[in-house]
Amino acid sequence: MSSQRDFLYMAITLALITITSRATNNMVTTTLAPLGKYVFGFTNVMAGLLEALIYMSTFISTSYLNPRMNARVRRNAFIASNLAIAIILVLYYFSNAELIWLITPLAGISFGLILPNLITSASLVEDKKTAERLLGLYSTSLSISLIIGPSLETYILHLTGSYKMVFLAFTPLALIGAGIAWTIKFPNVKREKYGLSALKNKGFITSVLSITTYNVPFAAFTAFLTIYAIEKFHVSSAIGYSSYIPFFALSFLTRSFMTIRPFNSLKYPLLISIIITAFGLGFMVFAPSFMSFLIMMALLGIPHGSIFPMSTVMIARATTQEERNAINSYFLAYNNILFTSIPAIIGFLSEFIGLGYSMLLLEIPVIVSAVIFFVKYWSDPIINRR
Repeated sequence: MSSQRDFLYMAITLALITITSRATNNMVTTTLAPLGKYVFGFTNVMAGLLEALIYMSTFISTSYLNPRMNARVRRNAFIASNLAIAIILVLYYFSNAELIWLITPLAGISFGLILPNLITSASLVEDKKTAERLLGLYSTSLSISLIIGPSLETYILHLTGSYKMVFLAFTPLALIGAGIAWTIKFPNVKREKYGLSALKNKGFITSVLSITTYNVPFAAFTAFLTIYAIEKFHVSSAIGYSSYIPFFALSFLTRSFMTIRPFNSLKYPLLISIIITAFGLGFMVFAPSFMSFLIMMALLGIPHGSIFPMSTVMIARATTQEERNAINSYFLAYNNILFTSIPAIIGFLSEFIGLGYSMLLLEIPVIVSAVIFFVKYWSDPIINRR
């Protein structure tokens, strides 16, 4: 009975802090480019570089700082970072075209000390099936946050028309996360493993290949989806930002299903998700109306909902508790590389061929990484376990 109560408490606190932290993180990363472009007069290139800056600083946290801290130090840094985010959101409200370049790396470093520890906490249960269910709950909580956050931002933009006010409106969410942070479980092991040897782990390699098939286009969506909707369909800023709502709604439904009925074999769900990504991205770029664009965004929410949790399950299946923090950190660091480079590349290319065709080029890494993954791991137990 006590163990069930402990599990329920862990599940609730994990879900709550995941929702508040990720909603805030997503708001910052998706609002920086429009803030820079429409408030401070940045070009697409400068807006893309601003997005790159937050992900570059997050990469430093996840790849270098977080793996090298012991559990006690990492827990203190985690708690402090949650409090720092609330302060940083207020600073964004008072920022200008110069100050924003100083605030943004502080936000990135703080998020980099929060997000990998949430994944690790979700997978610390000894029982593998329970751990995979908790990872599903974690991923579902991410999707809930990505419905709540864009809905709140759409409302604030409709009400005020101010991107700066959005940062202030999310401060209470950040404060809730700071209040819950001290309850999050950290690994109780004498010596955790980190270093380049972790990069050879099969769980890390498979998770990187699989997440590449989706996070390459998603990195572009994060920075430029609102701008693309405004420029292509001539909608308001609030309506343009609302494009995220059907996208994250289908992501939430997908992850909810995977939490209730986790996949034992990941092979065909992953294949279907990649096919949807490839076709959905093409159809989205050539959508003739804003309504058809929203339908394609909803469709793309399915692989967004499925590929990330399947990637974290691969890590959990192939690692020990001693390895998990480092590999989760390096996994998120790789994602930050994508989110650092892709917006900058898309921003640069868009100056020559437009945003639509720039995003269409992302089909290439999606297909290449999918082919490498399935050629190498189609019959591997890590995606075929039953």
